Amino acid sequence: MRKVSLKDIAQKAQVSTALVSYVLNGKEKESRVGEEMAAKIRQIAQELNYQPNYLAQSLRSGKTQTIGLILADISNPFFANVARIVEDEAKRNGYTVIIGSSDENANKSKDLLDVLIKRQVDGFIIVSCEDSDEQVQELVDKHIPFVLLDRYFPAIATDFISTDHYEAAFEGGKHLITNGYQRIGMIAYESGMFHMDERIRGYQNALNDSRIPFREEWLKKVRFTYIEQEVKPAIDELISATEPVDALIFATYGLAINGLKYINELRLNVPDDLAIVSFGQAEAFDLYYCPITYLRQPIGLLGQTAVKLLVEKMDSTNKEPTQILMKAELVARESSKSKMSQ
Repeated sequence: MRKVSLKDIAQKAQVSTALVSYVLNGKEKESRVGEEMAAKIRQIAQELNYQPNYLAQSLRSGKTQTIGLILADISNPFFANVARIVEDEAKRNGYTVIIGSSDENANKSKDLLDVLIKRQVDGFIIVSCEDSDEQVQELVDKHIPFVLLDRYFPAIATDFISTDHYEAAFEGGKHLITNGYQRIGMIAYESGMFHMDERIRGYQNALNDSRIPFREEWLKKVRFTYIEQEVKPAIDELISATEPVDALIFATYGLAINGLKYINELRLNVPDDLAIVSFGQAEAFDLYYCPITYLRQPIGLLGQTAVKLLVEKMDSTNKEPTQILMKAELVARESSKSKMSQ
């Protein structure tokens, strides 16, 4: 079956091919095409089932109207929701999104970048993983437009949009202290990533600010690839110490889910035996027998702003880096209720 061309539409509408091109490329106002004629051309294009030749368009414009979105872990509901927001916002701006997940692996991240660069995406939105700072620097050096989302490298001057991870962890710690908890532990990832360091720093400073001396044994770090195996002994150590912790902050959603499963196995009661605060948000926190207090990151704003920044950057390569930190909201639930009310 022969593919419908602009010429076919032009003949049926009895106008020039150039005029049809203006309308179908959304430039009818610039070309002073009347609304009635523009509507007629679109109607004919729809009736003839016209499919634009995107390859030809990209060759003419030098743009493919595609954005590469590289996530750290697509199985995490936070990143899955970010992907949906980015897709919706990109579509509103005339872009299609190609999504890949690095699974917190720098080699996989590099492979994804290479493939998408060869696919000639116009720009990237990247949730970085550990040891990917050289990849980010390479994008800077090659003048490839990109925006870092939720994780960034302070030593590299880049556009980024992120939650204020320090402030969020600080608020989570202060919330527990205000509610009467004094021996507060944290389970985080063994990671050199700045956002994880900031979450740990915020937790420690919340204790120091309330004159509770931080103890090294209260902070446990586990490796991403060994969460299930390492969360259990971490919790065992925290609750079997001479002075066991009475509250626990999980630095990520994945850590919280694995930790809560084990807490259930131990038949510990939340919050009577152990209060819980976690980063991340998901239905699982609502479905737990004791709804979990969590730090809600502004997913909608993060995703929308990342697209906005990238579109601006792609249109103006000389633009100075824009760096934005957004506040997380502490959603207080039963898992961290005041000791006075227990």
